[in-house]
Amino acid sequence: MATSGTGPGQSASQSNDPTAETEILNVVVERDGQKVSTKWGLHPNLKDELKPEEWKELTEIMGKVTTIVGTRFSKVLGDAEERTAGTA
Repeated sequence: MATSGTGPGQSASQSNDPTAETEILNVVVERDGQKVSTKWGLHPNLKDELKPEEWKELTEIMGKVTTIVGTRFSKVLGDAEERTAGTA
């Protein structure tokens, strides 16, 4: 998720900095009340360059990654809510 050298909404190709980085892979965890969802994305140019078997392998690996990250986020969130819940 590195985007150093670029401003908001500005891609690395739009930057004048030749060392600017481009985001090629990201994982996003979102919370909506008690529901937690985890998604991942890949830069379209990289996706186009992958062979079908590489895309399948990456999809399987990233499925595992998002499960681990989402589960961990849910646990941390649940632990934090337990600590803030008061008793009468």
